[in-house]
Amino acid sequence: MATVDLRDGESPEHLITRFRQAVQRDGILREIKQRRHFIPKSERRRIAQAKAARRRRRAKKPLV
Repeated sequence: MATVDLRDGESPEHLITRFRQAVQRDGILREIKQRRHFIPKSERRRIAQAKAARRRRRAKKPLV
């Protein structure tokens, strides 16, 4: 759960900005979007393997 406390002299707009950053950092919206539809365990595994392969390819790619 993302919580933010109002600091001394902080504007409400900045408080909202800090709250949005905390939600983004905690991955709350990402998790909600993932839970919207049921994904079987085998499909989750296949997606994770594809992501790992993509990361490996990007890491191997020479920086030019």
